[in-house]
Amino acid sequence: MNAPSLLSIRNVAKSFGKNSVLRNISLEIAEGEFLTILGESGSGKTTLLRIIAGFESATSGEIWMGGERLDPLPPYRRRVNTVFQQYALFPHLSVADNVGYGLKVANLSRTEISTRVEQALAMVKMTARANAKPSQISGGQQQRVALARALVNRPRLLLLDEPLSALDANLRRQMQVELKSLQREVGITFVFVTHDQEEAMVMSDRIALLRMGELEQVASPREIYNRPATAYTAQFIGHTNLLQAQVQDGVARCQSLAWKVSLPDGPALFSLRPENVRFASGDGVRIRGTVQQQAFHGATDLLRIDCGEGLVLSMRAASRENWTGKVELQFQPEDAIPVRASQERT
Repeated sequence: MNAPSLLSIRNVAKSFGKNSVLRNISLEIAEGEFLTILGESGSGKTTLLRIIAGFESATSGEIWMGGERLDPLPPYRRRVNTVFQQYALFPHLSVADNVGYGLKVANLSRTEISTRVEQALAMVKMTARANAKPSQISGGQQQRVALARALVNRPRLLLLDEPLSALDANLRRQMQVELKSLQREVGITFVFVTHDQEEAMVMSDRIALLRMGELEQVASPREIYNRPATAYTAQFIGHTNLLQAQVQDGVARCQSLAWKVSLPDGPALFSLRPENVRFASGDGVRIRGTVQQQAFHGATDLLRIDCGEGLVLSMRAASRENWTGKVELQFQPEDAIPVRASQERT
């Protein structure tokens, strides 16, 4: 993250009564960054977004933006706008009037409102539908109008709370690309909340993975996938094989598997992605097994291979009608990534 920090979240915690929702969250978000807060239901991601927006107060901690402390300020005094899951467009107003409503309430001049609405609609490619009512446009177009309504206020930071979840799968994929492209064009920092791992991987400059109110890992999509810090991260983002091994004299052993490592003696846990398990053809860590299960994934199949002694490996292979029988597999030692065991949290 080379750009200067725009938003600084410092030791933010939030409790509702005895229920601790966020625990000492510290995070730096760069100017112009697209950061996704990813987590399962109940992880605290929407609560964190609401604290940044000013709709909730933190129990402790501070939030700073551009050198100004943000958390004591009411929402309307923060240069922060939020796009919610429900777009909440006024059905009786046109697209243009929906976008300009907040500016009208702020008593800006008609000329200023007209200019800014026109610019905002152009940003989201909705100029041609400026006079349409919300009921006359598609779900994807309504999402763009909600974005324009936020952008027209010229925020320094745009918060998006699962804004694509109401769209069908094809439109959702299309809007992921459009939203990322729009963020690049306008240059505004986006903080995007989702529970969808694929969505986070496609759109983000960095991902902040939340687990039960704590940050599990913050990294680029490529790093968080290829170098997961914990077993939870490895399992939450994509598929993985977790290998429980014992290290002795620079060699890790897991059932009949053995490979060289640069780790101290003792128990160790490794993440091995299914695409890094291949049919044996050269040097590598080898093991034999029997195809137990096959799941179709389009161009590839996800196979479960029973390797005996309770060891079952998942691997990706080119899709074909029926994988059966005995196979010999291999992986490279560097593809087995050491991870921390996930601790139980209460």
